[in-house]
Amino acid sequence: MSDTSKATPGPEPFRVPDGDLDDLASTLAKTMAEVRQHGVILDRLGSEPVPAPAALQPTDDVPDAEAADSAQEDGPSSAFILALGGEAYAVELAALSDWVNYLLLPVYGREISTTRPWCAQWHKHPEAVARLHALWLAWQQLTDAEACLSGPSTWHRDHLDQALVHLRAADGPFAACTTSPTRPNHRVLATPAPGQLGLSA
Repeated sequence: MSDTSKATPGPEPFRVPDGDLDDLASTLAKTMAEVRQHGVILDRLGSEPVPAPAALQPTDDVPDAEAADSAQEDGPSSAFILALGGEAYAVELAALSDWVNYLLLPVYGREISTTRPWCAQWHKHPEAVARLHALWLAWQQLTDAEACLSGPSTWHRDHLDQALVHLRAADGPFAACTTSPTRPNHRVLATPAPGQLGLSA
């Protein structure tokens, strides 16, 4: 029987220089925040049953392979929310709502006024959904750990500032919504009919 008490000692423990601890703590804090955000999204997705889209269910007269090819061709060719439909749109809107409600508004919401309106039912304004989704996509790209260090600054300058100017303008998508917190009101502004634009229906 061999003596295990004289085993070879293991490698020395890995030590992080004190100067690198702040960077490591910052990276860990950001990762934990992202994990929490993903947890919220996963909880929401897990709480609702997701039926299989009708487009993906095989029909009796179309072979399975052909049905799958057809579904891929008919599927969205863009990550933009307005290109999505049905369940895909609902899932994307739920994730966008979490980002708007838990990050964007608490940090950048500012006071509501007649010159800077906001609507609590922003998700019912198509223009607002489109602009906020585009803003969120840019935020995901420019605040990613792999993005350059100037990514957040670029997001503020090129995306956030521009989106808020248009969304919260006095004549923007929320112009018809009451800005008083004691008398909230929501109304989607009418858009020109195709005939009024000189387009054929």
